[in-house]
Amino acid sequence: MKKTKTTKNGAARILRVAREKCGFEELRPGQREAVESVIGGQDTLVVQPTGSGKSAIYQIAAAIIPGPTVVVSPLIALQKDQVDAIESCDVGEAAIVNSTVRVSEVREAFDKFESGELEFLFLAPEQFHKQETMERLRAAKPALFVVDEAHCISEWGHDFRPDYLKLGGAIEALGYPVTLALTATAAPRVREEIIERLRMRDARVFVRGFDRPNIHLEVRHAKSEADKKEALYAAVDDAEKPGIIYSATRKHAEEIGGALSDRGLRVAYYHGGMKAADRKQVQEEFMRGESDVIVATNAFGMGVDKPDVRFVFHYDIPDSIDSYYQEVGRAGRDGRPARAILFYRPEDLGVQKFFKGGGKLEEEKLREVVETVAAEDGPVSTEELKEKTDLSERKLVKAVNRLQEAGAIEVLPSGEVTATENAVDLEAIAAAAKAAEERKEYEALRIEKMRMYAEIADCRREYLLKYFGEEAPARCANCDNCEAKPHEEAPRRKAAPQTRRRASRPAATPQDAPFPLKTRVIHKEWGKGVVEGYEADKITVLFDDVGRKTLATALVVERGLLDAVA
Repeated sequence: MKKTKTTKNGAARILRVAREKCGFEELRPGQREAVESVIGGQDTLVVQPTGSGKSAIYQIAAAIIPGPTVVVSPLIALQKDQVDAIESCDVGEAAIVNSTVRVSEVREAFDKFESGELEFLFLAPEQFHKQETMERLRAAKPALFVVDEAHCISEWGHDFRPDYLKLGGAIEALGYPVTLALTATAAPRVREEIIERLRMRDARVFVRGFDRPNIHLEVRHAKSEADKKEALYAAVDDAEKPGIIYSATRKHAEEIGGALSDRGLRVAYYHGGMKAADRKQVQEEFMRGESDVIVATNAFGMGVDKPDVRFVFHYDIPDSIDSYYQEVGRAGRDGRPARAILFYRPEDLGVQKFFKGGGKLEEEKLREVVETVAAEDGPVSTEELKEKTDLSERKLVKAVNRLQEAGAIEVLPSGEVTATENAVDLEAIAAAAKAAEERKEYEALRIEKMRMYAEIADCRREYLLKYFGEEAPARCANCDNCEAKPHEEAPRRKAAPQTRRRASRPAATPQDAPFPLKTRVIHKEWGKGVVEGYEADKITVLFDDVGRKTLATALVVERGLLDAVA
């Protein structure tokens, strides 16, 4: 599609379509700009919280752009909700194609999509494994390709789904229709990977509305597991309902659910080990208000938009700020006050480190995958590779990703894998192994940043917003730390017990320091980071990609090793 500049008349047209076809009086911040970008032919990434109107962006854009629209969405329930929303507007007909739809209905949907009768076709990501799907889509020539929950394509993110990796090849095979990626949470590193993996060209990025000032943020420290449970139960008793409690394990979800039920509350638990029908029933009952509390693992939540959730409590610390903030964001969507409490012991970090500690990809495993692919006469499916290498699906996906990045293999649009001329290049295999190790180190860094949130003595909201790249005041007046320090110069609270030895840091910036505390800085080799503190003649910086580094302050000044980031 030819790129065009959006004029004042174009902006007026967008608002007119939003009012006449979707029933909006006005557009929210970021919506109009994103629609302008899409109808101007620009690949676009939108990062906005759930409930902020991301779906309206593609609905309005599709009503203006000639040609049909493909929408990729990972959950069947989410697809249905989005189709229902489209049917309530006047932006065109929509249909769903997924594993639950009958073959005759699938054929009818594709026929109508090709003929132009159907404006929106919703596809589950696994549909792109099928050659027939790609052939029918190519025939339909979609003008807009929408990827919802786009963070699922990123291994740097918190909800990686291997099926999403097919989408970049699909977009290329379809001749690069305008691509719109939507997600509720994505740190800068994740945004970069979304753009790269979807093969977006000159993508514009819109990040809006991460601040949820109506949610009170708090961390409660506990000395023992028993103390933590009692603190949780007491907080639930006192809290306005309904609410969500997140736990890291299925066992905790069931135990906590049972204990709260014994206290007279209407409680249900939810986790991935339950039958799909049982999970669906639990979710529907919660949405209808038939449960006071739902206790769940992170399997619960995607696509859940219940506006009156009054609290989100975390019994176990999540694996990342990304996960935590998306889960916290399910509270208070009606704009009324809500609470988010993390119940924390330093020992809890061991659970996430255990979950993230496995899956190391040794060079011999990577070499085995390469040699298996190279031995085939033609492309090989990941299912065949899984059988021949005896790797788990998750490890195999990671191995294929690393080897593709290193140039040893190529993943075709069909999802099949083929060898390149560098297939047995030892340097390429070593590079893939190094990349795998770097990913593992980054997982550890994400857990470390979650620990910092739990133990920080400064404003929690400021810490979260800066993580996502948004500017924030140093005090929010709606978190436990700000409430504990009504005056800026009040003494800092005693830090919680540490899981590792750390140098003590003064509360104020030394007079001769090159940068104030919490300044964003950049290093030529290590990238961007934040100044954490000073001790004697040293400066400590927590870098986004390589973790914490300590440098001699004199050398930083003398050699200009760090620069402030605007």
